[in-house]
Order: sequence, then structure tokens, then C-alpha cells
Amino acid sequence: MVSFEFLDEVKRMNKRQLFYQVLNFGMIVSSALMIWKGLMVVTGSESPIVVVLSGSMEPAFHRGDLLFLTNYQEDPIRVGEIVVFKIEGRDIPIVHRVLRLHEKEDGTVKFLTKGDNNMVDDRGLYAKGQLWLERKDVVGRARGFVPYIGNVTIMMNDYPKLKYIILAGLGIFVLIHRE
Repeated sequence: MVSFEFLDEVKRMNKRQLFYQVLNFGMIVSSALMIWKGLMVVTGSESPIVVVLSGSMEPAFHRGDLLFLTNYQEDPIRVGEIVVFKIEGRDIPIVHRVLRLHEKEDGTVKFLTKGDNNMVDDRGLYAKGQLWLERKDVVGRARGFVPYIGNVTIMMNDYPKLKYIILAGLGIFVLIHRE
């Protein structure tokens, strides 16, 4: 049976305490957003932290690894680098290694990627008619990682109810914790 003792705790709070707790919760959420935006500015990446969602980069990265990215425009892309890129028409970025570079005389650089654990290059993943990626497709380059910590994110995406349970639990904790 589910216990709703936290409701009794909320009822015992006066209006000022309840307002303080709600304000505290709002400050936690806004602080997290400010940290995320700050990381975006410092790293130059629209997504400074990503989770590896497949085994295509094994043994370099495994499903659930958390990657830290940078995307400084002045740094040239090199063969062998691990990049995170988005493809038109797909929402989820892909983490793969740069296999080949194609430099034109006008200075533009295009490149081809491949997952370390894949048999073929990524041309089958690119948008229809696209044979190479361009700099604009890159979200970031892998600069570091924490193994398996992203499995929590994968579980929350695979089981949406778990996400709501965890968020509700955190919200209740913040509301009833008086310190």
C-alpha cells in the first residue's frame, strides 16, 4: 500500500514555509538550466553532454557512456576524431569516428564517418543523397567520458513511468525537506 505521509507534512507547513519550499524547488531547476546554458557557452556545443545510445562505437564507448563534448569552430576536424553529429530528419545525434576527409580547393572540408563496431561507413545513415558530412552537422567532439553513468537516462527513456516517478520523488523531497 502506498503511504502518503508527505501530504501530512505539507499540510502541517504554514503558507510561508510552503512558499519557501516551492521557491527553493524553482531555484534548483533554474540553477540546473543556468549550468547547462553556461556549459553550452564554454564548450561551444549545443549539447555539451550526450549519452551513447548504441553499441556502434564499441570498444571505444559502450551503450550508456556519458560523453563530454566541445565544438570550437577554429579547431579543424581530423581523421580519427570521434564526433557527434546530427542528420537532417533525425532527432537523435550519432557518435562515430571520422574515417576520411575531403578537402576542396575553396577550403571547405567534408568528411565521412563510421562506427568502430560497424562493418560499413555511415553513408547509409546520412540524409537521402548526402555522401559527406559538413561542419554544420557537427554537434561536438568527444573530449572525455564517464562509463555507464548514462544508463539512468536510457532507462528513463525506455520506461517513461520511471522518469515521472523519479521526478515526483525529487519534487516531494524538496517540498518536505525543511533545511
